[in-house]
Amino acid sequence: MLLLLICSHHSAQYIIVLCHVYVSIFLSPNSKDQYRLLGENVAKLRTDLMKEQLATFRSQLEDFARKHKNDIRKNPTFRAQFHEMCAKVGVDPLASNKGFWAELLGIGDFYYELGVQIVEICLNTRPHNGGLINLQELCDLLRQRRKGDRGAVTEDDCLRAISKLKVMGSGFEVISVGKKKLVRSVPTELNKDHNAILELAQAQGFVTVDGVERRLSWTTGRAIDALDTLLEEGLAMIDDGHRDGKRRYWFPCVSSISSAVGD
Repeated sequence: MLLLLICSHHSAQYIIVLCHVYVSIFLSPNSKDQYRLLGENVAKLRTDLMKEQLATFRSQLEDFARKHKNDIRKNPTFRAQFHEMCAKVGVDPLASNKGFWAELLGIGDFYYELGVQIVEICLNTRPHNGGLINLQELCDLLRQRRKGDRGAVTEDDCLRAISKLKVMGSGFEVISVGKKKLVRSVPTELNKDHNAILELAQAQGFVTVDGVERRLSWTTGRAIDALDTLLEEGLAMIDDGHRDGKRRYWFPCVSSISSAVGD
């Protein structure tokens, strides 16, 4: 409401100034120059008005953060909503571990700590999943590690921590495969064929060559080529111990194999 009143006040001033400018145009013989002047004045007024409104909103956001800092730290839903408000006015509380937001909320340290733990989990599970892990599984492992810590950790928190790792050039990236989000911690380039197989494997955790051929309408050579690449990258595991004689290609990043890996 306060912001609305401020905006209304500035809008009234804006209209009054415009009226003065219009009157000066109609009374002036040099209308061409006056029209140009009008355009410049309107642009400047709009810019000044937007700057003042943004500064006011940022100030109110700081007051809000001071008042609700405990909720922002401890309540994951509240924290996500706070991040959304910040994004709308161009404020990034995670931009630096030093400065107003970090000192007020301490959330810079929170996401830095999450980032370090995410890196450790990805390194520990890499021998099993080849550096590609389900985001939901990563969050579950992170929660297990942080059981004694205050506050819950959400997928939104994980995504924000990973985005900061990506900025540092660490090779971490979140990719979408079907309905799942996967976290990649190695510089592996996946093409459309690889993504299609990963998406197909989400149903049971594994695929077979003839299953890939049938479901994706591929040739045998195309299926084997894509699967061999995924094997070479360490993203798949071979299972030959079945009575039907069909080789299973298991993908830990879309199954629960890596959930058994501890800290």
